[in-house]
Amino acid sequence: MKNDVDPGLAKVLADFGENELGHPLADVAKVVDVSRADGGLAIEISLGFPADRYRDKLIAELTPLIEKQLGQSPVKLEIAWRVAAHAVQATLKPLGQVRNVIAVASGKGGVGKSTTAVNLALALAREGAKTGILDADIYGPSLPQMLGLGGQRPGSTDGKTMQPLQAHGISAMSIGFLIDQEQAMVWRGPMVTHALTQLITDTVWGELDYLIVDMPPGTGDTQLTLSQKVPLSGAVIVTTPQDIALLDARKGLKMFEKVSVPVLGIVENMSTHICSQCGHEEHVFGSGGGREMAEQYEVPLLGSLPLDIRIREHGDSGNPTVVADEESPLAMRYQQIALRMSAQLAAKRKDYSHLFPKISIEDR
Repeated sequence: MKNDVDPGLAKVLADFGENELGHPLADVAKVVDVSRADGGLAIEISLGFPADRYRDKLIAELTPLIEKQLGQSPVKLEIAWRVAAHAVQATLKPLGQVRNVIAVASGKGGVGKSTTAVNLALALAREGAKTGILDADIYGPSLPQMLGLGGQRPGSTDGKTMQPLQAHGISAMSIGFLIDQEQAMVWRGPMVTHALTQLITDTVWGELDYLIVDMPPGTGDTQLTLSQKVPLSGAVIVTTPQDIALLDARKGLKMFEKVSVPVLGIVENMSTHICSQCGHEEHVFGSGGGREMAEQYEVPLLGSLPLDIRIREHGDSGNPTVVADEESPLAMRYQQIALRMSAQLAAKRKDYSHLFPKISIEDR
């Protein structure tokens, strides 16, 4: 019964996943094969997002639903995954072997954007994805500190390009690797844009499923130019719940809409404060702001993160939460947001330009 999807199986996939993935599983998965085996069924499914950790949970939850729907037992479910390249802005071409570039942005500074970007990159890597991260904040690079790479310099094999540094299983590049830690970058806009373009294009990223770009805060000329020149598959907006942060976050969202970059969702950071002494959780910055913004602009709320001292301590130590305390509830929140983000991208339009023949015209 290869590639013959039973209506009952199709219904299970259509009804499953909305709460956890933000999409029905049918939108981000493909049934590869259905065959008879050991008196039951063997079903192979391919996902469009990384799922090394999520796979076991998905099999455990999905198998009994399929058995009940189809009236077949046992069902042996095998799940694989492959990340495809997705469409970028119409005027740009994908970045070499990098399948997808995702911008993590905010309308203003101080909302925890860099911490969120780093932990999401690490969460994707933990699901098995080949992942890189670019620190695009020229004036305040934080990646060297957060990844424990302070004082290290990228190497070069040809004197023209740079090799990204490696930390916790991901590739990383930052202007902070090229300057002294206390050096102030007193550059004007065009110089910043040129430097960032070089950091992206002159870095030998190799084959990546995702390159996370930690964008500079704000929506000025640098941010707009980057969103126009960097081939982006999608963007994530980080905000805090209070009204003043949401005002600026809306500007960031509108900027990406203006340059035809799909917003994959919103992350509400510092949603609540967790007391380190008693564990009491309180909405010190207000509540529901991220969800209201998501509903207003019809984009997903990928998740909410607390204001917790451990997140700051982990980042300062060079071991972000996802790797420092990988089974903790905090790490699981980042893992869930990364899963939803990658599933959102998997449902978007794919890039097929690599399948087109290259045509060259020669004078004879």
